[in-house]
Amino acid sequence: MLRLRQNLVPYGFLLPYLLIFLLFWAYPLVRSLFDSFDDSRILGFSFSTTNWTRLLSDPFFMTALKNTLLIMVIQVPIMLMMSLTLAIALNSQMLKLKGFYRFAFFAPLVVGTTAYSAIFRLIFNTQYGAVNQGLNSIGLPSVDWLNQATPAMIVIMLAMTWRWMGYNAIIMLAGLQSIGNEVYEAAAIDGANKWTTFWKITLPLMRPSILFTLVLSVFGTLQLYTEPALITAGGPGNATMTIGTYLYQQGFRSFNFGYASAIAYGVAILGAVVSWIQLKLLGSDNT
Repeated sequence: MLRLRQNLVPYGFLLPYLLIFLLFWAYPLVRSLFDSFDDSRILGFSFSTTNWTRLLSDPFFMTALKNTLLIMVIQVPIMLMMSLTLAIALNSQMLKLKGFYRFAFFAPLVVGTTAYSAIFRLIFNTQYGAVNQGLNSIGLPSVDWLNQATPAMIVIMLAMTWRWMGYNAIIMLAGLQSIGNEVYEAAAIDGANKWTTFWKITLPLMRPSILFTLVLSVFGTLQLYTEPALITAGGPGNATMTIGTYLYQQGFRSFNFGYASAIAYGVAILGAVVSWIQLKLLGSDNT
């Protein structure tokens, strides 16, 4: 009996977490799956595949998907390359005040999303924004950043890059610092120059951290909501509407929770497929 009580002690410590996990994670996950197969036009649960068939033929969802994939294809690679460059710069022996610069580039992540979105709206304001004033000072015309499709998308990508570049750089910096100096010393003895050392040693050994930031960035883009919702409100028209903003519209404005659940699971499936492809292309046994 005493041994049984001792064996139950670890489960007692885990019980609060397991209850919270079941209540706030497992239950919503299962419930949303049921909702995705529920015809919300009929009172009570009524099994239907309407939400899923609508997902494949909904022009608004396709627009949101196209915008999301466009951001993923353009913004994510550019941001990760800038993060890698920044990580290398932060790791340089010639750089002074490293702690200050690391905090400065990580700081955007802790800024409130509402505050930084409002600042971006002010900076890119057509009439009195700092960006247009800068363009005018060098003789270039103003750009209607927030009311034209392509400029609005550029603003979204710039905001995302500003917010997440430092975060990814810190992760890559950790990977960079895990490479032992003896590897570089051996390369120097073999006569490798800096460019060869970067391509043949630094980049391959940083592959786990680069892959990690890539997967995080892809999932973050698939769930993107804050910037399009607070900076451009998904507009002009639906030019910057993403899957996240469309899911919010369906769930919390149209109260079509069944269709919103189908969208959420569609995003999860898409994210799993993209991540699987990334792991197959860039992954290895040690990742």
